[in-house]
Amino acid sequence: MGISFELIKDKVEFFEAADLSTLEKKISEQIELNQSIMLRVHHVQHHVTVDENSRRLYTAVVHFKLNQ
Repeated sequence: MGISFELIKDKVEFFEAADLSTLEKKISEQIELNQSIMLRVHHVQHHVTVDENSRRLYTAVVHFKLNQ
């Protein structure tokens, strides 16, 4: 019985932060980590929502794909 490794071909990650600069920092850090396993950014979708107390929540969904 041997160990089997399978390449990750697609990965979707979700991020949230109270301000845009923190959100950008979180995404940038994850981009660097994912580059080490040969994943690149394929698509980014981001939103901002405002609650009843006028607080903003910044969110993003980042789709990474195998770098070929």
